[in-house]
Amino acid sequence: MIHKRLTPSVLAFLLAAPAAQAHPHVFVQTGLQLVADDSGKLVGVEVSWTYDDFYSLLLLEDMGLDNDADGVLTPSELARLDGFDLNWIEGFQGDLYITADDAPVVLGPPEGRGTDVVQGQIVTRHFRAFAPQSGPVILRAYDPSFYTAYDLDGGVKVPDGCKLTIQPADLDRAYTLVEEALYANPAMPDDEYPEVGDAFADIVEVTCNA
Repeated sequence: MIHKRLTPSVLAFLLAAPAAQAHPHVFVQTGLQLVADDSGKLVGVEVSWTYDDFYSLLLLEDMGLDNDADGVLTPSELARLDGFDLNWIEGFQGDLYITADDAPVVLGPPEGRGTDVVQGQIVTRHFRAFAPQSGPVILRAYDPSFYTAYDLDGGVKVPDGCKLTIQPADLDRAYTLVEEALYANPAMPDDEYPEVGDAFADIVEVTCNA
């Protein structure tokens, strides 16, 4: 849930905007790169997040970065930006959910892998380890509250010898859930918005021949 990691002034700006009741507020292109150990079992995933132009602009302005607006940060500015989205509140799952044998896979804390700004968009990477899995492993990237919309436009990569299938979300069903929620309570505040984010999540299945 990206808004839980916003700086106070950016959060206030977004919540005061006329579209505050329209979900989502933030759009993130997600990339997943699965990592295997020497035996071929999956042991972690590197996650990349590319934030939308508007959110990137708000954050850079809020932090006083890229004052010349050329879309290029100095090394010192990048150092200040690095890790801004890794200060997770207690209970936050990183908007990434993994299961194996219908049971949740516990993910380790995020390990920063770098931050960049590409054509005005903030791009961050982090790694999350988990207990060895041979699969099938199911991954889904989503914000339960649908405040943030994640897609898989960053691509999904798996180690050699692993099989990858991606089942796109049923968007007709997902938007119907949203319409029903808004119809039931058109003025519902964000903190009461029903958790429909999982309905928008593509289902990634990875099986490795460990």
